[in-house]
Amino acid sequence: MARAAIALELFLAVGALGGGAALMLGPRGQILRMPLSALAGSPFNDYFVPGAILFVVIGCGPLAAAFLTWRRHRLAPLLACAVGAALLIWIAVEIAIIGYSNEPPLQALYLALGAAILGVGLGWWRQGRAS
Repeated sequence: MARAAIALELFLAVGALGGGAALMLGPRGQILRMPLSALAGSPFNDYFVPGAILFVVIGCGPLAAAFLTWRRHRLAPLLACAVGAALLIWIAVEIAIIGYSNEPPLQALYLALGAAILGVGLGWWRQGRAS
């Protein structure tokens, strides 16, 4: 379970760090080719703050969780659960604000990734409690 958690958390971290950095460096959507009109009705004027949240919470958080899993920290299973739940919440809020987009199907991919990380964390936590 630890290896699965590390692999999934690192995969998520790489994507979120890259995406968050691209949004912060191109806050008007110019790097990722995202129109500012997608933020209509949201509390954001540009992509800098969402990019910073993506970078720190969805990027650095899973990176820290993977490191603590590698170090066999006793809270690692719960951290995997937190990472999975955070990603599911992130995607749900994103869909609520800008809508669902299937081109490319990144939202569906990251929903599945969040569910997978949460599932690994829950299974690992339950396994540890049964021991």
